[in-house]
Amino acid sequence: MRFSFNPMILAFLIGLFFSCKNQEDKKPETHTADLQETEKSYHEAYMEEIAEIKERDSVSTSGMLRIEGGEYLMGGNSDQARPDEFPQHIEKIATLLVDETEVTNAQFRKFINSTGYVTTAQRSFEVQGQTFPPGALIFNENNPQAWWKFKEGANWENPYGPGSSIEGKDDHPVVQVSWYDAMAYAKWAGKRLPTEAEFEYLARGGKEDEIYHWGNDFKKATQFVNFHQGNFPVTNEVQDNFEKTAPVKSFPPNDFGLYEMAGNTWEWVLDTYYPNAYSKLEQRTDGYFKEYYNAEQQKVIRGGSFLCSESYCTGYRNAARMSSTPESGLEHLGFRLVKDIE
Repeated sequence: MRFSFNPMILAFLIGLFFSCKNQEDKKPETHTADLQETEKSYHEAYMEEIAEIKERDSVSTSGMLRIEGGEYLMGGNSDQARPDEFPQHIEKIATLLVDETEVTNAQFRKFINSTGYVTTAQRSFEVQGQTFPPGALIFNENNPQAWWKFKEGANWENPYGPGSSIEGKDDHPVVQVSWYDAMAYAKWAGKRLPTEAEFEYLARGGKEDEIYHWGNDFKKATQFVNFHQGNFPVTNEVQDNFEKTAPVKSFPPNDFGLYEMAGNTWEWVLDTYYPNAYSKLEQRTDGYFKEYYNAEQQKVIRGGSFLCSESYCTGYRNAARMSSTPESGLEHLGFRLVKDIE
């Protein structure tokens, strides 16, 4: 399937847009999908496609934990907190079933084999009538002006492009998956992405007042999280034993029993990104932000990744939040799911 992209998205795809920072608002845009000659946005067309995915015959809750809900104080609570993490506010979370780990390559492969779904990174795209090949974004440590570059042929099976592979990495988190891919997997699995408020509650593991899920002592970080140590991005001391992704369950779980809620890979959540979300809570629908004036529908990502460091991003903090456009595939971005308890 091929959709038409706006040139602004192409700029993103070639690495000029996402640099692990909060995104700036963009002007409204229009994409054209070849669906009964009706003009639809790229987002609308993709969501319609996802809605048509058939749920698997038997919804499995294997590998999920029942996490009791409750109230907690959401938001920044450290000197490294950024403006979009405020104001702190009380959130009430329902009891949920939650994936113990990020969705793995092996789990994602079952979805692909069952449905024949083609991920965003495996689809060609058009910009003003010109067709571009499938691909995704990989990290380019040698260019601080544009750390992310578009790599033709990069996708979930070949995270760094042709010649790379996930062979022997069935237990690693799947990456190079877009928000749309995560939503498609969730539809098939009979589950959903967590809301941003749910994710922070789950990440904290009951430690409401602490910076990290293990406490406030950053010196212990390499025992608990896969992240970048050293001079970012050129020197990685690999004190945590992993330069890139780690197999799930490589680090101790938080006090809720959930693994790698911090580090390893960023994780998609349901919410559309607002830089001032916590001042607009009354505008949420069903507990999360569905829409935004930004036509690109930037979505929140949470948890940090193996590229996060103390000198840049600190995404492994409980309160840290970032965003990316939903069609983005990146080598350090995955997801996990939750299921409502009926």
